[in-house]
Parts: sequence; C-alpha cells; structure tokens
Amino acid sequence: MDFLNPRALRWKIAALAAAACCAVAAVVGFLVHDATRERGLRVGTDRTLTRLIAAEREYDRTGKAPADIDVRSRGELPEPLARDLATFAETETETGADAEADTEAGPPDTGAYATWYDADPPNWFWMWGAVAVADDRFLVVRDDMSTEVRSLQLLDRSIVKSVLAALLFVVPLAALATEPINRRLRHGARTARRIADGDLDARIGTAGRARDEVTEMASAVDDMAAALQRKLENERRFTADVAHELRTPLMGLVTAAGLLPEDDEAAGLVRDRLRALNALVEDLLEISRLDAGAERARLDPVPLGELVADVVRRTGTDTRVGTVDAEVVETDPRRVERIVVNLVTNAHRHGAAPVEVTVTGARITVRDHGPGFPADLLECGPQRFRTGASERGRGHGLGLTVAQGQSEVIGARLTFTNAPGGGAVATLDLTPHASAA
Repeated sequence: MDFLNPRALRWKIAALAAAACCAVAAVVGFLVHDATRERGLRVGTDRTLTRLIAAEREYDRTGKAPADIDVRSRGELPEPLARDLATFAETETETGADAEADTEAGPPDTGAYATWYDADPPNWFWMWGAVAVADDRFLVVRDDMSTEVRSLQLLDRSIVKSVLAALLFVVPLAALATEPINRRLRHGARTARRIADGDLDARIGTAGRARDEVTEMASAVDDMAAALQRKLENERRFTADVAHELRTPLMGLVTAAGLLPEDDEAAGLVRDRLRALNALVEDLLEISRLDAGAERARLDPVPLGELVADVVRRTGTDTRVGTVDAEVVETDPRRVERIVVNLVTNAHRHGAAPVEVTVTGARITVRDHGPGFPADLLECGPQRFRTGASERGRGHGLGLTVAQGQSEVIGARLTFTNAPGGGAVATLDLTPHASAA
C-alpha cells in the first residue's frame, strides 16, 4: 500500500515537518535550559554569599564560626576556590583604602568573597563559598544545589516529553495534510499509464484546481498527450492513405505482370519485386488497422505445438522446431500464425542459420545465430522503417512491428533479447495475463 510505503511523498514531508519541529524544540530547549541553569547558579551563589556574610559577621563578633561553617587553612581549600581567593586578594591590595572604607560603611563587598560550583564527583552539585578572616584562616560554606539540579532535570524531561507529544500530533497531521496532493499525483500517474497503454483520449484535467505546481504539471502532461495524439493520428492517417493509394496501381501492376512470359528472366524479376511491394502494402494496411484499434481477437483452444510446427513448415524455410510440454492455449490461431511467420522470416532475413523455434508450455521462442538485435530495438522495441543495424540486413522494420501489434491484440507478451552465446531471441508468451507482467 502507498500509505505504508516509507518512501512515499507523505512520509518525506512528515519527516521534514518532524525534523523542523525537533530543530525548533532543540533551540528553544537549549535556550530555556541555559537560562534556567544560569538562574539556578545565581540563586545558589546569592544563597551561599548570604550565609558567608552572616558567618563572617558572627566570627567577627564572637571569634567563632557557626556550627555549619568550616574553618580551613589555605591548603585545605579546593584548588579552584583557593585560586579565586588569591585573585580577590590581589584586587584588595590594589584597591587599598577604598575597600576598607566600603567595609566600614556596610556589608563586605561581594568581590572579596569567592564562590565555586562543583558539579564533578565526588562532590556532586555543591556551591562553595570562602572568605578570609585571618592569616591562613578561611570560613568555608557548602550549599547543596541538588534541588536546583533536579528542577533542571525535570525541566529537560518535560521538554523532551513535550517534543514527543508534539511529534505524535505533527507527523500524522503532516501525512494527512499531504493526502490531497498525493491523490492528485496518483491520479496523474494513472492517467499517464493509460496514455502509455494506448488510451490517447485520457486526460488528467485541471478544471477548478488551484494554480499550484501539481496543476501546472498536470496541464503540461495533458498538453503533451494532446500533441502526441495529434502526431500519432496524423501518422496513422498518412500510413493508411499511402497504403490505400498504392493498392490500386499495385493491383494493375500485378495483373499486367501476369501477362508477361513465364520463362522470361526480366518478367520473373518484376513479379518478385511486385510480390515484395504487395507484402509491404499489406503490412502498412495491417499496421494502420492495429494503430486504429480496429483489430479484435477471436479466441479458440489451440494445441500450440502442432500449430507452430504447421506454420513453420508452411514457411518453406530451413527452421528447426522443438516442443517441450506444449500446452493447449486459448488464443487467436490466425494472429499467432502471423506473429510466428514474421519472427521466423525476420530471423532468416536478418540473422543467420540455424534458426530454431521452441515451444515450451505456452511460450514460443524463435532464435537465430546472427549478430543479434541492435541496442535501439532492445531498449525501445521495434519501430517501423527502422532495422536498427546494417549488419542485420536490409528491410522496412515492419515485420516485428506487426508482430508486436498482433501480440497486444491477443493479450500476449512479445520480448526481444540477445542470447549470451550470440544471436537474436524473440519470445512470445501466451500465458494468461502475460502482457501485464
């Protein structure tokens, strides 16, 4: 099903919408996370400084530190805290009297205090603060930041859950929103296949559609189909007109040739060329009927092996015939005969001996040992008035074209390949529904 196809357009658009949603959520989440973390650090720093200032005042008044405050030497301080205190000490030395005046006027300047957030083991999530109260004596405060950390983690989980919930809504919505576009594209694809299958009247239709890219594509396909239909109809009319116009004078030439002496070499050459010209005209008329869709198959049960053996025998050519489990098939024997005759004639005319015809089940294979089919024919199929390669001899390219058209009438599949060991291989598959394979 197209709905379950992961490479379908709806899922690509849904994936793009999901990626955009995740990108926006990542940017917003990072900004919120960073702002919340900075706020938590400021709150922790302020709380630590407040305790440190209170402890310093208590120490100045009583000479003792509060019970929850440590008194340490410089060597016992964590290295980052000792480094910051050394920096503050240098600053105090430079400011001198100004710093002393500020101390007398009010609470100590926070610049004289050092704080450090320890987020590494073994002291997870602690905010440290220190202040010098005597030579090599420091009041040290540790404040637990786990509450702020848990709040930040809870925020991160909430952001992730919100993003997942948004994706559960955005992805199906994006897939459903693309359904009208997908429906129009599928309709266009079905119409294009109908045109390729020969329904030249099929059109996508753009009436009442918004002028978007899909509508422009549909309009271009309709214009292309109309132009193709006109060209094919002109070619069909030209082929039919030429064949009909040639038929009348050709009949007169055939009648006149019948009056020529039988033992005259020139008369024999004229009659041979007239037979070739008559065959060409008949092929043109047959192609015009096939192009017009006027041919209809009359199906009958046919023993395929016996039919093919009889047809090949009546061609009068040196052709080997083999059968392997030949079946009785429901087909039009007259059209199968026409196809086999054309394939065998083409093999003898453009290939090389030996020519072999093999009937296997409901499949007929005609192989020669010549140079093989040209690349253009293998890629695009037989085309009228094109033989494809000079090494395959001269011809009008109508025999294989007629065979291809007749196979379509009876619902068979005619394919052209080259054998690995050399030679051209034409296979007519009369299995039911083979043409749809």
